[in-house]
Amino acid sequence: MKKYIQILLLTIFFGNQVVAQSTQSIKGTVLSSSKKPIEGVTVVIDKSNNYDITDENGNFSILNIANGDYKLIVSHIGFNSKTIKITVNNSVLIIPTIYLDEAENELNEVVVSGSILTKTPNAAKSGIKPLDLPQSAAIISNQTLEAQQVNSLTDILKNANGVYIKGTTGGYQEEIASRGYDLGSNNTFKNGVRYFNGMTVETSGLESVEILKGSAAILFGNVEAGGILNLITKKPRFDFGGKVDVTFGSFNLIKPAFDVYGAVNDSKTVAFRLNGSYTSADSYRKYVSSETYYFNPSLFFKISDKTNLLFEVDYTNDNRTPDFGAGIINYQIVDLPREQFVGVKWGYYDAEQVSATATLNHQISNKWSLTFINSFRNYNTDLFTNGRPNSGGATVQQDGTWRRNLQRRAYTDNYILNQLDLKGLFKTGALKHQFLVGADVENYKTKDTRYVALTAANNNGQAYYDEINIFNPDYDNFRNDIPNLNKDRLTTTPVSRFGIYVQDLIEVNKYLKFLAGVRYTYQDTNSDIFTYANQTTSVSNLYDDAFTPRFGIIIQPTEHSSIFGSYANSFETNTGLDIDGNALEPSIIDQFEVGVKNELFNKKLFINITGYIISNSNLAQTSFTNGNTDSNIKELAGSTESKGVEVDFTAYPTAGLRLMAGYSFNEMKYVKSNTYVEGSLLRYNPKNTANISANYSFESGMLNGLNLGFISTYFGERFAGRSFVITSPNSGRQLIPLSDYFQLDATLGYKITENLGVRAKLANITNVLNYNVHDDNSLNPIAPRNYSVAVSYKF
Repeated sequence: MKKYIQILLLTIFFGNQVVAQSTQSIKGTVLSSSKKPIEGVTVVIDKSNNYDITDENGNFSILNIANGDYKLIVSHIGFNSKTIKITVNNSVLIIPTIYLDEAENELNEVVVSGSILTKTPNAAKSGIKPLDLPQSAAIISNQTLEAQQVNSLTDILKNANGVYIKGTTGGYQEEIASRGYDLGSNNTFKNGVRYFNGMTVETSGLESVEILKGSAAILFGNVEAGGILNLITKKPRFDFGGKVDVTFGSFNLIKPAFDVYGAVNDSKTVAFRLNGSYTSADSYRKYVSSETYYFNPSLFFKISDKTNLLFEVDYTNDNRTPDFGAGIINYQIVDLPREQFVGVKWGYYDAEQVSATATLNHQISNKWSLTFINSFRNYNTDLFTNGRPNSGGATVQQDGTWRRNLQRRAYTDNYILNQLDLKGLFKTGALKHQFLVGADVENYKTKDTRYVALTAANNNGQAYYDEINIFNPDYDNFRNDIPNLNKDRLTTTPVSRFGIYVQDLIEVNKYLKFLAGVRYTYQDTNSDIFTYANQTTSVSNLYDDAFTPRFGIIIQPTEHSSIFGSYANSFETNTGLDIDGNALEPSIIDQFEVGVKNELFNKKLFINITGYIISNSNLAQTSFTNGNTDSNIKELAGSTESKGVEVDFTAYPTAGLRLMAGYSFNEMKYVKSNTYVEGSLLRYNPKNTANISANYSFESGMLNGLNLGFISTYFGERFAGRSFVITSPNSGRQLIPLSDYFQLDATLGYKITENLGVRAKLANITNVLNYNVHDDNSLNPIAPRNYSVAVSYKF
């Protein structure tokens, strides 16, 4: 066994070198017209998966090339692309220096790979190369999004092991988690700006999706420890073009979409892009429907050769029927038809989010650059529907009887960001530095209006809306009037946050590098609660600050592999007071991560393996000191631990074929607690997730233009319900076990002409049934077998 392990390790670390010694290769250098090396240039052999990215000296090397005639395509953002004819007929072909001219169409990026492991996300800010980053990161490319015909975050995250949808409360949001931690609105970004993810994400405007796993607190301050998700929208282009398409599908789905781009003026200093979509659909659930409008206009200004400005607006209006389900009785999921809906038919969830972002980039020199981001976002929602089952006294009885009450909530969130980053390259003696320093100022103001539910006092002696039976709902006799609910309280929460951070990647030599950095964050949170009944206001203030460092070591035994270890921490703000009446300090969460990254066989195979431990050793929990029972009095004495392993795999075994796969193991449990059972698992988090997908494009012959693919995902066992509280043994709280499941999707695309194409998708082919569950009061079955067909025209 030991011998086989040694052989495997040698293959992983030295696979490139073995191939290089036995096959032909192409080498060369790319310079600018001013004869300076250009780093990051894509050099690809036309109609193949063979390519390389130039290093800091402009050098590239493509291995494993058979003798023959080829076209070499050389491209980079900000430069005119160049195509060169070459002939390979010996072991090493040295190409004369390639010169690229600076281009006017700075945003025309050529994407040659669908791999999620070949580029570091923009959210990492400093531009560190994947092998130099001591952290697990991934990009889900536009090529993958289009090939898989994604229509939701759920579809997107089928390509990301260990990052998953943990719930779909009310059917109007997709709740994300990673490594056992929630990725809420603080951890979700769009174009580097925090995005409120309490509503459905429209995918038609996405260019790519970036994932940084683990701690990102040094870059973004108050974020959960599991990682961040950054949604990248489509950018302007100077060449004119676009696409229109219409999608039809199951449950009366219809979705027209458009995308158009081009230059605004003849001198090509201003470019635009405008894309949008409209979606109307029913559901496999009776009386449930949705309607979504989306617009994403953007403008790019080339102010000078070194300065540009990108202005983007992103608008989503989403209206849908809330659906909390009601298929849980006494912490047991009961057998109801998948389509059965037991909410009020008139219920609504209206959500709107608009953001405007201006990004100014200035190239100070060929080594230093400056980026300034200014962004404003407004989010508002109005929810009016039935109350959640099994909450607020509205328990579903054993015989299926449920007395429904009502809930209403209006919420607004205004957010402003100002962020400045300076990054550059320099040397101190023999040491090379990749340096980042930045600062950000964020301001939130949220308004949360809650309404009084129906009570005996305000509803003619009846403390509920109506009574139904979930096993035999009499839809024709459902109560359908909409009562007028009075306002209960308004909570206004202004939050001001300031952060400053510095980071340096130090290269000692080509084998050894260090990453070090630290951030200081200061946060001021106010809360004003106005109660309408007695016209009173209560005010509270909370001030938090924290230092969040990051350290990493990167060992690179070859230029195509690296081994890393890192430490980082993050902080989590807490509400409540300590036993002395002082505001509770934030919890500091420590993370240790180790991993191996490999680019093998001339970048036809990528294998990354990561292991981590995340520890919150000062978890906030209710203090029982001196017999206290007030849950607002807390202590930082609890502890949780999340540990796991992740494996990412991407391969291009032959022209036209792309394989992606991944596996993650995660276990998050209470290590120390005076409330929950020590050693018990936290809810919603599967121990095991896995994914594998394949996509094949026929590039010649009778089937030229045909594209076939499949996506298979595995979601492991996990728990919902309510964790057992050791201080209340007779409370009746129970966990709800949820079984594991596989899901299989298939895609088909065909390019009828150069401009006309058709795509089709069959999702959940085996019609597996499983659930997303929040506590025991929102149960949403996953969608049954369904299809979609899209016809598109490019111009």
